[in-house]
Amino acid sequence: MWIFWIAAIIVFAILEAATVNMVSVWFVAGALAALIIQLLGGVVWLQITVFFVVSAILLAGLRPFVKKYVTPKKTATNADMALGQEAYVTETIDNLRGTGAVKLDGKVWTARSVQDAVLPEGTLVKVVKLEGVKLYVEPASVAAAL
Repeated sequence: MWIFWIAAIIVFAILEAATVNMVSVWFVAGALAALIIQLLGGVVWLQITVFFVVSAILLAGLRPFVKKYVTPKKTATNADMALGQEAYVTETIDNLRGTGAVKLDGKVWTARSVQDAVLPEGTLVKVVKLEGVKLYVEPASVAAAL
């Protein structure tokens, strides 16, 4: 039976290394505890019980802590504040030609139309989406109608 627990430890460790989401590390510890019980002469039902109990306790007790302190947090940037804002087109937006710019808060951004419409210079637009340093916009009157 000790070969089974060693195999379980290896499989769960490989699974954890492949996912890196703190999914199966708890089962590695449970299998290790069951292996120890087996080496001390414990019966099979006790080994299985220890495996499930240790895994469940670690999962319930440590996962929230690990999620809170180990998982990197998404940091909002000033660029995120552009979403929903209105801007003026400073260079005609034409997705087919790959041209277009808007001025927002004193900064000029590359812009594209979400509806593939040509938006002439001076049009008031609303920022709908941000990808990299490119704003995706639609006419402000369309945004207000929604």
